[in-house]
Amino acid sequence: MPVRKAIPEKDGAYFITFTCSNWLPLFKICNAYDAVYNWFNHLKQKSHYIIGYVIMPSHVHAVIAFSNTGKSINTIISNGKRFIAYDLINRLRKQNSHLILSELSSGLNKTEIKEGKLHSVFETSFDWKECRTEKFIQQKLDYIHFNPCKAKLVELPEQYEHSSAKYYYAGNQGIYPVTSFMELRDIDLTALHT
Repeated sequence: MPVRKAIPEKDGAYFITFTCSNWLPLFKICNAYDAVYNWFNHLKQKSHYIIGYVIMPSHVHAVIAFSNTGKSINTIISNGKRFIAYDLINRLRKQNSHLILSELSSGLNKTEIKEGKLHSVFETSFDWKECRTEKFIQQKLDYIHFNPCKAKLVELPEQYEHSSAKYYYAGNQGIYPVTSFMELRDIDLTALHT
């Protein structure tokens, strides 16, 4: 899954966004928010840190601190998207969502079809921004936490269930526990974790 521009580093804090194909609300349709949480669990097992997130019906925003595991961050994110995509397709099949599955198949290009790909679940690229300062991390967290408010899903950020806003605005961990970005000061992300 290509990215517009490859992330040159193997560690660091990054603001990441990936979107369902055609902005379809697949996480809502499949009630598959837990698929992202499962990916977060995998990341934590590999010594990465989830700093903040929001899982919208059609896309994911996250601030993730990646430890150096020897793998490129692009590969880590691409593998995560693939892992989540398989889960979404399985759920759509169980729901007999033939129209959506057909739409996801019709978005494939000739190369993807030749490679045996059956569905295009996510946009092929993802967006990223390196978070070099605590101020920038805070800006990105505010942006993602207010996303559900802008979409008129809730009035206050901490009311949205699939977000870390509850932690940052009310002091209570939500569905998925996150690591405060302030704790990154004491974490050496550059040390190799295998």
